[in-house]
Amino acid sequence: MTNPVLEAVTQRAEEISALGPANEALGRLDDQAAKVLRESGAIRMLQPSRHGGLELHPREFAETVMKIAALDGSTGWVTGVVGVHPWEMAFADPRVQEEIWGENQDTWIASPYAPMGIARPVDGGYVFNGRWQFSSGTDHCDWIFLGGMLGDADGNMAKPPTSLHLILPRSDYEIVDDSWDVVGLRGTGSKDIIVKDAFVPDYRVIPFSKVVDGTAAREAGLTNPTYHLPFSAAFPLGITASVIGIAEGALAHHLAYQKGRVQITGTRIKDDPYVLYAISEAAADIAAARSALLDNASRMYDLVASGREVTFGERAVGRRTQVQAAWRAVRAVDEIVARSGGNAMRVDNPIQRFWRDAHVGLTHAIHVPGSVFHASALTDLDIEPPQGPMRSMI
Repeated sequence: MTNPVLEAVTQRAEEISALGPANEALGRLDDQAAKVLRESGAIRMLQPSRHGGLELHPREFAETVMKIAALDGSTGWVTGVVGVHPWEMAFADPRVQEEIWGENQDTWIASPYAPMGIARPVDGGYVFNGRWQFSSGTDHCDWIFLGGMLGDADGNMAKPPTSLHLILPRSDYEIVDDSWDVVGLRGTGSKDIIVKDAFVPDYRVIPFSKVVDGTAAREAGLTNPTYHLPFSAAFPLGITASVIGIAEGALAHHLAYQKGRVQITGTRIKDDPYVLYAISEAAADIAAARSALLDNASRMYDLVASGREVTFGERAVGRRTQVQAAWRAVRAVDEIVARSGGNAMRVDNPIQRFWRDAHVGLTHAIHVPGSVFHASALTDLDIEPPQGPMRSMI
């Protein structure tokens, strides 16, 4: 099976790579970098076909994100984050799908999903308020998914807590321009979002519980197995794929740099067995991380394609695999960067940018291992993890 997006990206690889420094300097994707993504179809990989999407296999999505991230970390990150939003939009009311894609099938949707707002019920919908951090690629998006908690009549959080995903047009929220000043992934432009008293009609709201348990996909009548992946498999996929792709990019730049390098001792790298060992070990670890993530996506796809529901234990193992893949890849990057010499830290050497991007990518909440590993170990022991934060995003 051919992947037309991957082919298009490969054809423009030099252009994507060359735009990396411009993305970083701007603190967002350069307009040309965003144009390349639009023209390649990268953000439409998981978009429903009735709205011009490609409905690719999740493995193909991850492979494409890795390729782009290996060329430029920020461009790959935006592809992985913004590229997964059409997957959930496929569950949404047809009216909002038409609002977003009816005139332009290349309209992008931002996030974040963190429930940092309160949605107060009113006639026909909700009045929504809140502030969110980390809206990657948001300057190039015209709509947004925002996480919120159901409120009561006074605007306080309702009990029991109920999480919602609310969909807003650009006119209903503010992007805080000076809110993304970081050491890595600078080109993602992951800025803050503010919403003040926005009215969100009912049809633009999806209960998060329905996304998590698969009800939303079933109610939408979707038949492609990609849309029946657990949210905890689909949502992290692009994020972790970008981190692994960044690691692959770091390795590629390291190899190119080391090929003719002579150390301060006068030893050529090709004659230093210790550096050569580190290169091979890092290459093997990054390749293993890649294989683990892609195999995990394929296994999840095959499970849902067979018509079987993915159990909590299987989801926990999947998350463990995904988290560990990211950490393994970034540890490998650390090993080769430590052997790149001081000149690798010069701003004109891309190694240092990929190193910084990899570490910032690893700090995403989806890569925190504690509760994921804890829950996975309990299921391995055939012990049901308790309700609460430990089960969050599994």
